[in-house]
Amino acid sequence: MEYKYTPADFKSDQEVRWCPGCGDHAILNAVQRALPEIADALDIPHHKFTFISGIGCSSRFIYYMRTFGFHTIHGRANAVATGVKVANPDLSVWVMTGDGDSLAIGGNHFIHAIRRNVNLNVVLFNNEIYGLTKGQYSPTSKLGKVTKTSPYGTVEKPFNPGELVIGARGTFFARSVDMEVMLTKECLVEGAKHEGMSVVEVLQNCVIFNDKTHALFAGDKATRAEHTITLRHGEKMLFGAERNKGLVFENMRLKVVTVGEDGYTLDDVLTHDAHTEDTTLHSMLAAMKYPDYPVALGVIRSVAEDAVYDRKVSEQVEQVRATGNIHCVDDLLRSGETWEIK
Repeated sequence: MEYKYTPADFKSDQEVRWCPGCGDHAILNAVQRALPEIADALDIPHHKFTFISGIGCSSRFIYYMRTFGFHTIHGRANAVATGVKVANPDLSVWVMTGDGDSLAIGGNHFIHAIRRNVNLNVVLFNNEIYGLTKGQYSPTSKLGKVTKTSPYGTVEKPFNPGELVIGARGTFFARSVDMEVMLTKECLVEGAKHEGMSVVEVLQNCVIFNDKTHALFAGDKATRAEHTITLRHGEKMLFGAERNKGLVFENMRLKVVTVGEDGYTLDDVLTHDAHTEDTTLHSMLAAMKYPDYPVALGVIRSVAEDAVYDRKVSEQVEQVRATGNIHCVDDLLRSGETWEIK
């Protein structure tokens, strides 16, 4: 059956109450644009979409979606979503979470959902700050960042979500910028098609408590052209306004070169392979930081993996049902050693 939905079919009647100018608005737009395409491509009816969130500005997301949803507690969105997916594998389960929600109090739930390869679609909003609780530093805040909880600058080195996902044996990781709505949509669609857990990090701007945190490399189109690289499987790793800069691999590390200078040609530039199981290059791409490298956007890693947690649990349950002697609660109560009291 074909489902011809439009973005309007996924918009709730609730007033969107994020701050004007917040990057969350653009992410909401991208998700609502992506879902009709996902529904059509994967044959998913409207009532099968379910959104789960924790606590934070991003976690208000579920109120603005005309889908089933569950606003859970701080850091526990991935745990609750795992339960939802295992209980009903037919659902398309989406986790809307932030850097403070899934990388701090929810860190264990996050990495173990990745390790288990639960078939969830996680959208990680990364504004490098706690916004809802008014401006404390988060696990992704830059070293030295002055905030309400680090008045002299944080002394903690930040997490890189991409490195964390790949290090936990993640099978899908993509990154986008809130202003790049169509790229975000593209990443979401690819993530939904992926069998297993997909994590799409969206670099998002908090205009109140961490304004322009990504501006040095993503502030406007011209800046993004020069300081970010959008990766697509099978295509050369090129960037720049004139598409004449590229990445090569030399001396066991990535290097930025200009095609036509210092003897480098287009043939020297790496071709992106998102599907290789080797994590080495994917980790390097995810770790690239401005100003030494362009920040990598697009689908960085997408690896086929048979061991999808919820599917394996379902297969195990069916096997036990088919071969076991216990088919109901009464069978359970009468199993093993039983006795009668007279």
